[in-house]
Amino acid sequence: MITFLKFSRSAALLVIGLALSASAAEAPKRIDVKQFSKRVDDVVVPLPNEVFGALNKLGGVNWKEYVRNGKGSNFTERPRIALLLGTVIADGFIAVQAEDAPTVKDIGQRVLGLAKGIGVGNSITPHAKAITEAADKRNWNSVRQELDRTQNSVQEAMNEVHDEKLSHLVSLGGWLRGTEVLTAVVNKRFSEDGAELLHQPDLLGYFEERLRSMPEFNLKLLQDIQAALGEVRPLIDVGENRISADSVRRINQITARIDEAIVTKSP
Repeated sequence: MITFLKFSRSAALLVIGLALSASAAEAPKRIDVKQFSKRVDDVVVPLPNEVFGALNKLGGVNWKEYVRNGKGSNFTERPRIALLLGTVIADGFIAVQAEDAPTVKDIGQRVLGLAKGIGVGNSITPHAKAITEAADKRNWNSVRQELDRTQNSVQEAMNEVHDEKLSHLVSLGGWLRGTEVLTAVVNKRFSEDGAELLHQPDLLGYFEERLRSMPEFNLKLLQDIQAALGEVRPLIDVGENRISADSVRRINQITARIDEAIVTKSP
């Protein structure tokens, strides 16, 4: 669902709101996730704020339920740090939705620490400061913008030093955490329109392909994620059919399991 790929070659697609507009002449047969997205490398990439906004229109969401306050484990393996960084940035967007200033500020510092762990801390320092200042002022739109800029700066810095694979892992970590929260929200108050936001088979294939290109990262966690994506594929790649409530529940179980593995140090 939610990911934070770099959009340097992308252009905005349709403006959010048409599918859910009460003034639309005819109700759509299904939500088109492309309306809440940009395109990169011919893959539709959902935008966090737009997807969260769509969920709010489908029914009020108590975002405070989904805020995560724990700082998680510390890792030394750069692929694990990259995955964790993606999940923490996703947690930042969730904390903004909940308007939880203390957690947003903590996440800003956590992002800075993780970015230093993969060698791109210098590019993040000004964003971390801006996030803290905007959260103090409860300027949530500015916080969202800084989170976007943080993600872009991380990926630009990694690409400059030819760490594109780690950049993909940051995006993957964010998508997994975002999908976990999306499915939790939809599962609590199921609607076919909410479930339709999960209809992203091309994006799933994009991540599967990227993982196959990382044999040098001999990390069991990446193997587990690849297997999990294989479990998710038949649940969201349903063609013209609707994604069922059972599928939403199962996707939530799978992504929650993987997210727990990302943030927890193995014994």
